[in-house]
Amino acid sequence: MKQYLDSHGGDLRQLYSALVELDAFVQEQGGRRHQAWARHIEREEFLASSWNLAYYLALREHDLRPLQAALMAQGLSSLGRAESRVRENLAAITYAVSRLLAEPGQEPDRSRFFAGHERLQHNTEQLFGPPPPGRETRIMVTLAAEALDDPEQPKRILQAGAEIVRINCAYGDPIVWQALVSLVRSQEPVLGRRIPVLMDLTGPRLRTATAYPPLARLHVGDALLVASQAAEATTPVVTLNLPGVIAQLQPGQELYLDEGKLAARVERITPAGAWLRVVRASAKGFKLAPEKGVNLPASSIYLDPLTAKDLRDLAWIVEHADLVGYSFVQRPEDVDRLLFELQRLRPQRPLGLVLKIETAQAVQNLPEMIVRSAGRIPTALMIARGDLAVELGFRRLAEMQEELLWLAEAAHLPVIWATQVLDRLVKKGAASRAEVSDAVMAGRAECAMLNKGSHVLEAVGVLAEVLKCMQEHQYKKTPKLRALQSWRPT
Repeated sequence: MKQYLDSHGGDLRQLYSALVELDAFVQEQGGRRHQAWARHIEREEFLASSWNLAYYLALREHDLRPLQAALMAQGLSSLGRAESRVRENLAAITYAVSRLLAEPGQEPDRSRFFAGHERLQHNTEQLFGPPPPGRETRIMVTLAAEALDDPEQPKRILQAGAEIVRINCAYGDPIVWQALVSLVRSQEPVLGRRIPVLMDLTGPRLRTATAYPPLARLHVGDALLVASQAAEATTPVVTLNLPGVIAQLQPGQELYLDEGKLAARVERITPAGAWLRVVRASAKGFKLAPEKGVNLPASSIYLDPLTAKDLRDLAWIVEHADLVGYSFVQRPEDVDRLLFELQRLRPQRPLGLVLKIETAQAVQNLPEMIVRSAGRIPTALMIARGDLAVELGFRRLAEMQEELLWLAEAAHLPVIWATQVLDRLVKKGAASRAEVSDAVMAGRAECAMLNKGSHVLEAVGVLAEVLKCMQEHQYKKTPKLRALQSWRPT
């Protein structure tokens, strides 16, 4: 098969042989992968999805571009939309080629061709509730303590088209959360439906704790000391809220502040801390301050994703929320640990779990994390594009957000498209052209998330209209080919 795939030619018989060989490889390699997963799969309803995920990963081990071109030249359906139905797609294409060759072949069961799509729809409804009329992609809105100043705001947001509410446990406390949840629940009889509430665990969010001198500006070439304790010095100094990270830093490693607005490289480690040199900052300089986010891209540093605060918050969440967002989850063992805590706290009321994909390690370990989670409880993914952009770089993020959509579809898991969706509209009341294009991309996920802002109500309405319009034209990667209206003859 590889020889055929590396050439751009080939006749029908060669094409048929390549498809048969590819299918055999997918079965064998997918079977091996699934065998390693089997002991983690307890939910019968995830079994077929786990097999499809294993087959998809085996299929994508190959560069299929020459095969795609050959299939297109024969007028056949390509493999480019096989995410939710790998074996079914291969069987249908192989059978079509066999008929072109006038050779006998076993006709596949076409009644189950869209079974993977149906599983994804079922899983989405299980976690996010039924879709609104005329729109498949749900809208999630973040509520914060400011909503309590205007108790009518959540009502207006939900009536404008939001289906799901998110509360970030990094802010507020159980008193605030209870008031917000109560506002949401009070609207359920009015709307005639359950409103899923997602509560995000804070996780080990690495930030600057102190900065000296206050509001100093750093430029390219400046030195910066990341110290274990606050101190005054001739060199700008910051401390971290998780000082244990400093001991794990290595020379040559890069550290980013405030979503990558400043990049600095570790030059040496001393008893005083880590000495860094600024390698990227704006022309006017980066303003050093406390409470700035810190990222360590391409790092092997491990931070326990379940902090003491998270464990306290989790005891409240299991009593009041429908979904729990797992921040900074990176390893399969992290999933096991949270599931153990959920089982311990509330075994009779399982929550849905949202794996927030925020780091390079989470991307690398995602297939195994999906199996550990969805194999036991209903699971969704959140593509947290803000942290991912810093961790991976914008160029890598551009393809990775696509690949995450594909992988989730292969596992029949719903996806939340998050971070800065219509952000300018939410905060300033006017959307940019780029934001609208991004909102169109959100339609390829099962849920789009809006953050808090003074114009969020308007943003809900705009997003709902964009999603409803684009749904007529495309599902995932598949154009629907609705009749075009703009150039009809008059």
